[in-house]
Amino acid sequence: MPFLLKKFNAIKGEKIQLFLLNEAELSPSVSQKLLSKNRVFDDQGNILKNGQTLQCEYVQVAVFEGHTRGLKPVFEVQDFAVFDKPSGLMVHPTRKTTAYSLLDEIRYHFGNEADLAHRIDAETSGLVLVAKNKPASTILKTMFENRECNKEYLALVKGQLKNNITINSPISKSNSSIAVRMTCENQKGKDSTTHIHPLGFNEKDNTTLVKAVPITGRQHQIRVHLDSIGHTILGDPIYGVNDQIADECLRKTLSDERRVEFTGAKRLMLHANNLSFTYKDVEYDIVSELGKSVFNQF
Repeated sequence: MPFLLKKFNAIKGEKIQLFLLNEAELSPSVSQKLLSKNRVFDDQGNILKNGQTLQCEYVQVAVFEGHTRGLKPVFEVQDFAVFDKPSGLMVHPTRKTTAYSLLDEIRYHFGNEADLAHRIDAETSGLVLVAKNKPASTILKTMFENRECNKEYLALVKGQLKNNITINSPISKSNSSIAVRMTCENQKGKDSTTHIHPLGFNEKDNTTLVKAVPITGRQHQIRVHLDSIGHTILGDPIYGVNDQIADECLRKTLSDERRVEFTGAKRLMLHANNLSFTYKDVEYDIVSELGKSVFNQF
């Protein structure tokens, strides 16, 4: 369990934020985050807010304790690191009962100040950039917001794609019963651009390996863009399938056999293969080694 409830003997009359700094030995930023997210309680389980004076016997703090399952960064410098994430691993816990995510490894290796600079879907494998400290986190997140990081993905899609194509279709929430599904059918959606470059065609399987370069960063952008032109990514259980298959996937009742039958693969064949950017006047160009094994047929 990543979230643990830690107890500290209270000092009556002390402000809660000072208590977290001095007695719980938490940093100002972590203390403020815990208070803002309602993760600090008194001995009766009542939420303690910023500015409150302690009158209880002890304070309980729900903290995230990262643990490792052996995943290590593939690249590391003083301010940041890069992990090559396997498919199926969430980058961040979605609830307090999430047993393991990439954030576990990040906090285990680099401490509580470390954080994700960006996110990729759990089903997508590949490179994830991680800031080791708060100043680096601010710089790197701003870099992604300003589209100053070039991201390249590999995807295995259905059918033959012969020519380079740029998809400029806007993306918005779908009216489908599948809540996470996005669509390109609403022209009032958010502007979205993806460059697609075919790299190889497998005639036997009728699949094409493509390089996808997203210029914008919308939810499911590469997946919904490729599906919109009739080249759904293999293994995608949300796009190019009926609602029943998508619902089974979201409920985690979709078997590997049914997934292969309806989508063509046991996993989403989308991989974050390359990150290139400039940080403090140094240029970085990081390529995934995992991508070679994911798409070794090409």
